[in-house]
Amino acid sequence: MAPVKSSGTSGKGDYPWWLVALLAIAALLAAVIVTNEIFTQVFGVVLKGIGVTVFVTLAGFALATVLGLGIALMALSEHVALRQVARFYTEVIRGVPILVLLFYIAFVGAPALVVAANFLAAPIISAGWMEPLVVRDISLMWRAIIALMIGYSAFIAEVFRAGIQSVDKGQVEAAMALGLSRFQRFRLVVFPQAIRVILPPLGNDFVAMVKDSSLVSVLGVADITQMGKIYASGSFRFFETYSIVAYVYLILTIGLSLALRALERRLRRAQAR
Repeated sequence: MAPVKSSGTSGKGDYPWWLVALLAIAALLAAVIVTNEIFTQVFGVVLKGIGVTVFVTLAGFALATVLGLGIALMALSEHVALRQVARFYTEVIRGVPILVLLFYIAFVGAPALVVAANFLAAPIISAGWMEPLVVRDISLMWRAIIALMIGYSAFIAEVFRAGIQSVDKGQVEAAMALGLSRFQRFRLVVFPQAIRVILPPLGNDFVAMVKDSSLVSVLGVADITQMGKIYASGSFRFFETYSIVAYVYLILTIGLSLALRALERRLRRAQAR
């Protein structure tokens, strides 16, 4: 039987027509924003929240990555108690929706933290060296960041755990035979190989957090979504407003996705050498 010729619709012949279509739509919307006075006004209002969106995303993801790595190392620990605590944490946190976690941290966790801090600092407060804390001292933005940190750390912990376990045990044993300490084995042998497995799902979590950062608007944090919500409620321009909000998020997420894919390709090429 003669070999079937490739149709060119997969592998290297799979041309990214989806990207061409997205770029065409983005260019069309950009032209509308520039030429239409209403869209221009909405775009200017929405962009006022982009700094908050970027800060919440970067701060939340950085903290979640650090906490997630710590939880992953606990899950891989030789101590049973640490493994059980890590398993309990990941199972509970992954089972709670991010929106519920936002409300819980903002309106339950923050007040409880203030009460605990005032209790521990009671001698200092009574001596007049410190004013008692109030809930308002913890801004809604930081409550939202903490909630995103906790919510995503459980998923990131599983990403780190799977990546670390993907490293061949023989290489770890060889590093032990060379007399490397636990930290040296992790830094020089395990992590450089695990990062190639970790990076793709970690990048997906980062893109997901960009989108989930819109949930902070329910707390009144002035991000992109909140600025759009305020403008729409006052002008009743819902179509124009939420079209612009969706456009801005699409630009952010598609740009990040393309950058992460380029980084993954570079890592694969470096690994192949």
